[in-house]
Amino acid sequence: MNHTHASIWESCLSIIKSNLSDKSFNTWFKPIKSIRFNDNVLTIQVPNRFFYDYIEENYLGTLKKTIYQILGPKGRLEYKILVENTAATAPQERSFSSKDIKNPFVIPGLKKTKIESHLITKYTFDNYIEGDCNRLGRSAGLSISKKPGGTAFNPLVIYGNVGLGKTHLAHAIGNEIIKNFTDNNVLYLTTESFTNQIVAAIKNGTMEDLLNYYQLIDTLIVDDIQFLSGRDKTQDIFFNIFNQLQQTGKQIILTSDRPPKDLEGIKERLINRFKWGLTADLKSPDFETRLAILEHKMGSDVKQVPSNVKEYICFNIKNNIRELEGVMISLLAQSNLNNREIDIELAKEIIQKFVTQINKGITVENIARLVAEHFDVPIETLSSKTRKRQVVIARQLSMYLAKNYTKSSLKTIGDNFGGKDHSTVIYSINTVRDLIDTDSLFKDTVAELEKKVELSLMT
Repeated sequence: MNHTHASIWESCLSIIKSNLSDKSFNTWFKPIKSIRFNDNVLTIQVPNRFFYDYIEENYLGTLKKTIYQILGPKGRLEYKILVENTAATAPQERSFSSKDIKNPFVIPGLKKTKIESHLITKYTFDNYIEGDCNRLGRSAGLSISKKPGGTAFNPLVIYGNVGLGKTHLAHAIGNEIIKNFTDNNVLYLTTESFTNQIVAAIKNGTMEDLLNYYQLIDTLIVDDIQFLSGRDKTQDIFFNIFNQLQQTGKQIILTSDRPPKDLEGIKERLINRFKWGLTADLKSPDFETRLAILEHKMGSDVKQVPSNVKEYICFNIKNNIRELEGVMISLLAQSNLNNREIDIELAKEIIQKFVTQINKGITVENIARLVAEHFDVPIETLSSKTRKRQVVIARQLSMYLAKNYTKSSLKTIGDNFGGKDHSTVIYSINTVRDLIDTDSLFKDTVAELEKKVELSLMT
């Protein structure tokens, strides 16, 4: 029987369609056209190189079985790839022989396309200091890097304020994936860059090529996803890309300045998908973590800086790792260029350029804030009537420190803690003294808080 190339390909499509979802079939096989059939070789034309690579990677088994079923063991498949709207001059031939079932049919010159990751290689897990503030996100990132797309953390949404390390963590995950899986195509880009790609694709009529390109990505990292707000067309396209990557087991990592539930101007169907995996909050690092970060970033220069200066810097720069790094760089530069000794006065000058207001002296309110932060309790609870042990201890310690470090009267101190009378303040001070004498751990806590109070007095 004399078969035309069109009828043979239609028979192939009928089998392929029965094995795939409608969406996959319509996306990857419907656009393919048959060109000719000669000597048991069926030639088909695919829209572009990305198309070819994706089919080879994801549907090779389906194609092999189909060609074998329709054309027999001698059947072969030949590709023509459109390049800039012109068919490639040299067709790429693929033979589906029963002898080659274990061979992935690697064709010279048509290996998997390697995507430029745009990752910053200096951002790694080795220089991402772990603390209570980021332990969840860091641990999830390490798990993902060992099995991208294969954990429950997909997507991983990392959120937090500016300067807390969201971008560093996202790059670290991407770099670790490439280290562990050299063939993994990792792509990092900002939401702004993604939007610009969409605009260019619409303008140039290359949207199909752009969508095909994203099907080659194994791990997609998108920074500052909150900037999708109000960009409806971009959201629709990102929704489709997100779904396709999810359905094919690819990893998605997003960063934001707020949790998904608080994103405004973004469609509910996208927000729901952002919630599918894990949402990890990056908080402001505590004093000890800030100190560890500072010492790590200083590297070999750490010997130049006295301990009290490092502690002073970390006490005053609390909410932004970038500012912490900026202060450190400026401090070393001022010392080296102007031949100045690194001391508290120099650190104070540098810090004043980075923060609008630093501590000026010490007050009862300052002490209460320091203690509340140390015990991780809301400062307002120190003035409440609650008898929770942690709050009571924090309140008594605040009164003890206020008596030692301020000139406030017992009545004034009591007024700052919910109107307590002077006898209550005296009782609290004596209780703290007794605990210092009998509890070594409590004594260490008091010593640590005294150091923080003394650092604030240096400003």
